[in-house]
Amino acid sequence: MALGTLPDEEQGDGAVFAEINITPLTDIFLVLLIIFMVTSSVIVQSGVSGQSGVKVNLPKGSKTDISTQGPQTLAVAILSDGRIVVGGQVLSQDELKARFTEAAARSADTTVIVQADSGVAHGRVVEVMELAAGAGLERLAIATQGQQ
Repeated sequence: MALGTLPDEEQGDGAVFAEINITPLTDIFLVLLIIFMVTSSVIVQSGVSGQSGVKVNLPKGSKTDISTQGPQTLAVAILSDGRIVVGGQVLSQDELKARFTEAAARSADTTVIVQADSGVAHGRVVEVMELAAGAGLERLAIATQGQQ
């Protein structure tokens, strides 16, 4: 900040003026912008398939590529304790049924991808798949981890 004096015609002494240098302020805003950009991309990439945002220990199986992104896919994660997560939100069975009904109303070709933890009971996975089928969604897939 620069300080200086200007001659004051009435009082005869100098009046103080201040000039604000905005370069450091601009530097701070640019650094904050970069921090937000980096953290947002890390958050997006850390999610499971970019949709549910939770880590699931998938069982191993043969690898067949299914696109998990797009308007006609719905990723459902079943955690090891049996909780169901869709889009980062833990849902009850009734809320999940409503979500399946909404997806079926948007498009009957919606693919439901079940991402169940390897410790989840088989019956829990079947319950979720039956809810999807009951809502009119017939394209169902189970996510697995490719064998190395």
